[in-house]
Amino acid sequence: MPNPAPYGSQLDPNSLYTPLTDEDNSADAFLEAWHHAHAAIKRHLYSDVHHPHYINAHISTGSPQAYWIDSLGAYYSGLLALAGELDEAIGTHLLYTALWTRYSALPERWSVRDGHVEGGLGWWPGRPEFIESTYHIYRATKDPWYLYSGEMVLKDVRRRCWTKCGWSGLQDVRTGEKSDRMESFFLGETAKYLYLLFDSDHPLNKLDAPYVFTTEGHPLIIPRKAGQPKARKKAVEKGVLPYYDEKYTNSCPVPPKLPPLSGSATAARPDFYHAASLIRLHHIPNIHAISNQEMSTVAREKSVAYAMKPKSNHTIFPWTLPPTMLPLNGMCAAMRQQHTSVIEFPTNTQHSVGNTFSLMFGGHNLVRMGSEGIAISSLNGLKITLVLEEPPDYIERAWRVSSIGHLALGRDEKVFITRDVLAEMSDPLFHRIRDSVSVDILLQTEIPPPPMETPTNFTASDSKAQGEVQSNIEMAGSPGSSNIFSSFLQQITSVLREPASTFAPEPAQQPEYEYTELAAILPAGLGAAPLPDVREAPNPVTGVNIESLTWGHVYFADQACRAKLPDAAAKAHQVIVMRRGGCSFSEKLSNIPSFAPNRNALQLVIIVSEDKEDESEGNSWGFNFIRPLLDELQKTPAGILRHNPIAMVMVGGGDKTYRALEQAKSLGLRRRYHVESQGLAIGNLVVL
Repeated sequence: MPNPAPYGSQLDPNSLYTPLTDEDNSADAFLEAWHHAHAAIKRHLYSDVHHPHYINAHISTGSPQAYWIDSLGAYYSGLLALAGELDEAIGTHLLYTALWTRYSALPERWSVRDGHVEGGLGWWPGRPEFIESTYHIYRATKDPWYLYSGEMVLKDVRRRCWTKCGWSGLQDVRTGEKSDRMESFFLGETAKYLYLLFDSDHPLNKLDAPYVFTTEGHPLIIPRKAGQPKARKKAVEKGVLPYYDEKYTNSCPVPPKLPPLSGSATAARPDFYHAASLIRLHHIPNIHAISNQEMSTVAREKSVAYAMKPKSNHTIFPWTLPPTMLPLNGMCAAMRQQHTSVIEFPTNTQHSVGNTFSLMFGGHNLVRMGSEGIAISSLNGLKITLVLEEPPDYIERAWRVSSIGHLALGRDEKVFITRDVLAEMSDPLFHRIRDSVSVDILLQTEIPPPPMETPTNFTASDSKAQGEVQSNIEMAGSPGSSNIFSSFLQQITSVLREPASTFAPEPAQQPEYEYTELAAILPAGLGAAPLPDVREAPNPVTGVNIESLTWGHVYFADQACRAKLPDAAAKAHQVIVMRRGGCSFSEKLSNIPSFAPNRNALQLVIIVSEDKEDESEGNSWGFNFIRPLLDELQKTPAGILRHNPIAMVMVGGGDKTYRALEQAKSLGLRRRYHVESQGLAIGNLVVL
């Protein structure tokens, strides 16, 4: 029998995963990973409504799933302090301090929405996370407020958890019922952080060397190797990773300046009482209030100039905090409230009867499109909740669809709806607005028929080669294969589209078409003309054959700068395509001959821009340029003002777009729309 493999060969992580390079294993690489993790948490989990706190969200969509906080999450404030995010650390730590003040411990889960212990999970087994964060924030700020927070924890633990044989946890923080056990992390972490908080002369609090605590509270000194070169910081470009911010914190900030007299910057924060309000401390009796006589004695001993009265509630927190720590002229800022608007659409029973979509999905008009968002096939009976978003999350004030019925949406999820659903709607709370700057040009391109099968026998390798050739043919004839948005638009439209009834078999050899959208921008200036009033092209769905789009006769004029174009270019063609450059936009239009407007004559000029920067980003079908300017009125080649100015748009993509236009069988125009409510746009609602 052969000897077994040596120990570790099958469990060696280097045999399962590629070892990290020196650059990926550098301190800068881990700092970059933290920046993006923190940005994602701030984007999807952080809520500053009422007072900063974190919610639970779906890992794929970011949609809110639960509105409770737990005692384990109290560690995050300390992590923020270590990362230099002091303001966020202090704000979120206030919430846990208020929660401890209410229960004299931290329940396992507490519902922010309902204001009580979540699901009966009210135990506290002696967890260290809250006191750990208290210690780290105190080391970063030296604010005595955190010493009073630690004193509150120490007194409550001694009062509630001490037994003859050790320290027990609490089975229920509301009743004080003890659990019949002492966890190891109580001595290994909780007691250790409490000890370090109050012992300012401990070597760890004076150590001039980098060190970290493990998750079990063990200090690890980070060794410094002599002569070790510093890792070069890799530049991170915007868009490479999902979250980017030039204001990332790369060094620890200066601690808040301690105010005079009161001596606590935390107690002087304008949002100090917001946490107390969120935890409902003003409704909770203060079991720690002392008598009037004791308060008077304290006042005389401390020579307090104002009369102190016992508080009947926990408005001041932690409960060990003396009133002298509060500023006499302190100001409380207004709590941030979320402005919402609810729109309920009426139920149209006639519309829902016979609707295949409703029959398939149990009467619902919604389809989840992966992690992209929700597609709506009908507004029939829907209830939509909007929240008002302010900069910097949005460029300007705008609404965001936060939920549809009882289905909550993530911050980055979108709502897709076809323009046909909104065509007949006119309501100040929900109405369609046409975009006056950009449109889409739809290209109809014939798909080459597959090669005829031959009865000749061939091998598997020949079949593979033939498949590769066919794949190359399809890619060459598919200029829109790189357009991710167009393919996603086709997917949504296919889902929402009602299948048409078929009464006769399709004729054989019917050509098939594919459709590609080009993003186009309209010009500005004196020479800008309105778009022609033509039938709008339908949603591009590959596999659904349309005989022809609006324009089938296209003239390609290259730059059109040298001389007047032929008369037939304007009289026998509906669209003229030109390349950008060589002369001004006005000069290009002035080289178009005069013509009598009719359905077969010129209606639109398309300028193709090189747009090289956009091609380098892999989005050659979009545009990455400023709006074209027609700074003078349109004229004919003879210099006479045109009675019927010509509409013009500009697209990007350079040669790729120009070739795609040459291959197109017909062209169509799709106007862009957005939805407004009460004068503000709904930012995450996309009209298809």
